[in-house]
Amino acid sequence: MRENMEKLLAELTRLYLAPEGATRDVLAQHVLGQQTLAFKLTTADGLTRALAIPFRKQTGSAEGHHWTRLCEVANALQAELGLPAPAVSINGASAFNLWLSLAVPVPAGAAQEFLELLRKRYFPEIEIDPDAATAPVYLPPCLNPRSGKWAAFIHPGMGASFADESGLELAPPLAGQAGFLEPLESIGAEQFDRALRKLQQAPGSAASAAPAPADVQTARPPSGAAPAAGSPAAPDGLLLKDATLEDIVRFLQSKHIEPTFRFLTR
Repeated sequence: MRENMEKLLAELTRLYLAPEGATRDVLAQHVLGQQTLAFKLTTADGLTRALAIPFRKQTGSAEGHHWTRLCEVANALQAELGLPAPAVSINGASAFNLWLSLAVPVPAGAAQEFLELLRKRYFPEIEIDPDAATAPVYLPPCLNPRSGKWAAFIHPGMGASFADESGLELAPPLAGQAGFLEPLESIGAEQFDRALRKLQQAPGSAASAAPAPADVQTARPPSGAAPAAGSPAAPDGLLLKDATLEDIVRFLQSKHIEPTFRFLTR
């Protein structure tokens, strides 16, 4: 367990926390559910190190709309803005989060502008708090202090099964949580600047600019197969709305992790 804990803490620190963000002991207590803390994803001088984008259930929206929208946005971040694949989490209650890691912290104003432009273009029906780029967040895995259920990073293909209730009854295995984070990359400084400029140059873009749900579900061609005529090759890392249990098992086993899904199935 200690080795798995060390791996997970290292991944959380690598991707989301500033060096002064939390001590190892405090972060470990948070991950183990001994205490739940909201962590700042900013540096001591106020620069933003990472971004968490919430996708909550919307009153009057179709069932699972918040998950479908997350998939659209996650794919657009990669296919249209050229950014690395984000992490996906459930929050322990009724929402999902996309997690964007920044290799080089950026001024909070630029980070907030980036979030607002993303919202305007891809998910205008979802509110973004005016301090979202600097506000403390509950970093998964952890116990949600309101619901008493676990927030956790998930395989992107698992999301649809959590559309009704985004929480786990039992703590997720530490090795699995580390395994979901290990292949992720941070957004480089040039990538962030390029994406921000692209968003700035397209004011008023409709949310329909994001890939349609049907595109999200499209299966990838077999390894080595050419894409269909007239369609661009899909970049690696695109999120899928649905994945089989076998898909998820293969992913974890490729990371030398023996999966336990008792806590994820219903």
